[in-house]
Amino acid sequence: MRKNHELIFRIFLIALDCFALIAAFTVAYVLRITFDPRPIYIHMGAIEFITSIFTILPLWVVLFYFFGMYTREVYSHPFRESGRILLAAVFGIMLMITFGFFTNTSLFPTKLIALYSLVASFGILLTLRAITNIVRLRLFRHGIGIRKVALVGNAPITTTLAEAIEQDSSAGLELVAIVSNTALIPSEMRHLRHSSLGAALRRTPIDAIIQTDTDESGKNYELAEKYYLDFYQAPVLNGIWTARHEVELVNSTPLIFIKPTPLSGYGRIIKRLMDVAGSFIGIILASPIMLIVALAVKIGDPAGPVLMRGKQQKRLTRYNRPFKVYKFRSHYAKFDGKTDEEVFAMIGKPELIEEYRKNGDKLDNDFRVTPVGKFIRRFSLDELPQLFNVLKGDISLVGPRALVPHELDQYSKKSVLLSVKSGLTGLAVVSGRRDISFDERRRLDLYYVQNWSIWLDINILLRTILVIFRG
Repeated sequence: MRKNHELIFRIFLIALDCFALIAAFTVAYVLRITFDPRPIYIHMGAIEFITSIFTILPLWVVLFYFFGMYTREVYSHPFRESGRILLAAVFGIMLMITFGFFTNTSLFPTKLIALYSLVASFGILLTLRAITNIVRLRLFRHGIGIRKVALVGNAPITTTLAEAIEQDSSAGLELVAIVSNTALIPSEMRHLRHSSLGAALRRTPIDAIIQTDTDESGKNYELAEKYYLDFYQAPVLNGIWTARHEVELVNSTPLIFIKPTPLSGYGRIIKRLMDVAGSFIGIILASPIMLIVALAVKIGDPAGPVLMRGKQQKRLTRYNRPFKVYKFRSHYAKFDGKTDEEVFAMIGKPELIEEYRKNGDKLDNDFRVTPVGKFIRRFSLDELPQLFNVLKGDISLVGPRALVPHELDQYSKKSVLLSVKSGLTGLAVVSGRRDISFDERRRLDLYYVQNWSIWLDINILLRTILVIFRG
């Protein structure tokens, strides 16, 4: 029954997208005819135009399929979905224009209708998909479309998954059985414990099995096949948790090739091209702002330089390579060039460093920061000079936070974080960098490294713009 719900939902999405596209092209045609008095040079009536759109709807559906818009990974994450919708809309309109050019025919009576169609299709698709997501979550709360899950295995990840399934209602999962040692089951869920998977299957309806260790995984997989259930195996090797592995055949034997990050090969080339183009455009647009900030920093505290210098200027990037970060000075000159530990020792309060670290490297009223520094930090204007670091290739537009060496010395996953370039912005920045701990920021950076994609970079860049304007 659960599989029918999912299939029905995807079919509904396809029908909804077709309706949205027809509505978008109709709106575009009406807008052009109604509000623009200029004549249409390619005569095409409304019925003829909409009929031509109907004929190419299957191509749009195929395009959306290739953009992953009918996969749970996309449609269950609204922000990720919005980026795919925008790119699919742009690509679809470009294909229609290209088709008209090479066939010497036109699917658009005027150029403006193509532009209106792009804007309308993105807006209508985004709106209808958002409404559908809200309805989907409401149905989950009423138990419709929920997958009943059994957790099996004696591994620490059993506890993590049990808590995650219980807390995240948007995943559409309901934990109905746990086959594990009592110590690994959260106290409030111990009533779900069963002695064996077979006993759980006899006593409660189950749609999917999640195996968290390798003990009896073959036997449990056979049970899943017998009862026509979905089967998930949680990897015992951390690297396989991410999208950074490939399967290679050696004389018909499949081997899993694990890489520190999926950011390799063509991905690195595309990312570098994005960095060069983005930083070059950013420098041009931000030049007047950087000039004003530089003057304000100098006037606010004339004793010090405009840019930060000293030990805090040294950061780490890919392959543990140190570089000098360009950043507007936001603190008083007397603290310039000193580490956080040295500053607290200087004022006679070295014990504050532990509290400072636990608080996410921040103080509510940081005595080191100038009034100008508080303003430029609030809107991240102090980091604008790092666009030059991006252009040079020291860092990327998006990546893990660039840290001073001593902050990473004790971190066990240091080598993984440094398998890619550090970034001007990153997942931790758009996830509330001032509201999360140092350790949580590192976990977000680690997730980025192990799950990198072009889509993730675009997502983070768009969210960064929102974060900056919200201050």
